[in-house]
Amino acid sequence: MTQTLSLRLRNDIRKAASVCSTLRKTRPKTRRDLRNYVKVFLGIDVPAKKACPDHNSPMDYLWHSFSADFHANSAGRAEQGKQSGRRSLNADCIIWANRAGGKTELAAVATLLDCIFKPNCQTRILGGSGEQSARMYEYLTGFLHHGFERFLAGPILKEKCRFANCSTVEVLTQSATSVRGQHIHKLRCDEVELFDENVFAAAKFTTQSTAGLLAAMELISTMHRPYGLMQRVVASAPHLGTPVLKWCVWEVIEKCTDRTCSQCSLWTDCRGKAKTAEGYLRIDDCITQMRRASRAGWEAEMLCKKPSLENVVFDEFDPAVHVRPVDYDPALPLYRALDFGFVNPFVCLWIQVDDDGAIRVIDEYVRSRATIDIHAAEIKSRTPGNPQQVAATFCDPAGAGVNDITGTSVIRELGGLGITARFRRSGILEGIELIRRAVRSGDGSTSLVISPGCPRLIEAMRCYHYPEYARAAGSELPLKDGIYDHPIDALRYFFVNYKTRQKTTTRRY
Repeated sequence: MTQTLSLRLRNDIRKAASVCSTLRKTRPKTRRDLRNYVKVFLGIDVPAKKACPDHNSPMDYLWHSFSADFHANSAGRAEQGKQSGRRSLNADCIIWANRAGGKTELAAVATLLDCIFKPNCQTRILGGSGEQSARMYEYLTGFLHHGFERFLAGPILKEKCRFANCSTVEVLTQSATSVRGQHIHKLRCDEVELFDENVFAAAKFTTQSTAGLLAAMELISTMHRPYGLMQRVVASAPHLGTPVLKWCVWEVIEKCTDRTCSQCSLWTDCRGKAKTAEGYLRIDDCITQMRRASRAGWEAEMLCKKPSLENVVFDEFDPAVHVRPVDYDPALPLYRALDFGFVNPFVCLWIQVDDDGAIRVIDEYVRSRATIDIHAAEIKSRTPGNPQQVAATFCDPAGAGVNDITGTSVIRELGGLGITARFRRSGILEGIELIRRAVRSGDGSTSLVISPGCPRLIEAMRCYHYPEYARAAGSELPLKDGIYDHPIDALRYFFVNYKTRQKTTTRRY
């Protein structure tokens, strides 16, 4: 009897092992199947519920990444393209999530799933630092030791592993040399905020689709700075049709079951969200981190509300206050402000000042790599009303310098094209202080309004910043990055000339 039971038990164990082995090799067909697969075989219960209206869940990312290459998701990608106004041509995505939000571990899960269920899939891991790349790869190799060794085609190497179905994973270093020459299906960029600009530029050309496998560049990071790389890729996402999958602490915090909301330190931000949560972050740890951090740091790192404004020049600029529709008023004087550039952008702002002294920026023109005659024609065509009634055009004093090759100056060329420009020499800090007063004066009032039709100026007002080393070096000058400084410079020239018109220089030729 005992031998019969023992034999039956061994048979049951063999059958269970066989079923488990079969299930491990069976591709999940639905989002629910995928979540169950990861929970059973990796021991990870991926949060699948969003807590904030404009957020996603971590499971949304994993499903997007996994299902993009299968026909089951073709309708979803078509719908996604319809919503963005573009047809989805690839599986790119941007992951904006909080610290300790599971980004790196989930990306490692996605990499494992790609290698197991997508034959010939070539994946590369590129972190903002060597440590970040190694962390994702360590997650992946740890998963492989949990029953997935049979899928490998050889030993796990320090920075590379191969699979029996010809899929491979390799870790890249944060250098343009490492990135260039790669032609792969999937590139997972972890902590994009820390990327070198040249490396990021090179990485954009590495992914290629092949039959059955869509190219995907996944950009994964928190957003530390409003002027950083992550801010720029998120801002450009709608124009490129790239989905931004965003979650914060409330999507990954553990369920709150035994606390009184009114006595909880998290209540101001939580408002009961943790009561229905299904994540893994301990509530006590979150409370401790909130108490350690500044409010700006907590909002940027954990709530994913907005980056810290610690290093921003115009930290009191608020689009909700300073951006609203303002149209040309023929009853008010019209001014233009110019900043010259060729490789860096040429900028023209159209500005009016109302009877109460409010500065109204009504339009902008920003363009690179065009000659001065093209700029002049564009300025004149876009100037509302009678061009002869323009009160003044203020510009960069450097435009008065004579070019050694042409023997003329930009200001002289503009004059010959019918645009008389004026300037007053001033320090950068003088103009910045005048803009700051308009953003918010000592009594708390504001006298600056920018039209929504000036997106480059609005972005510059939010992102114009000091260099990282400025505080240590004792410098007060903002960074000239070739992106945000030019719209601000044009605005500066308006303020320093308008406020001290008696000292303005007029050049006529």
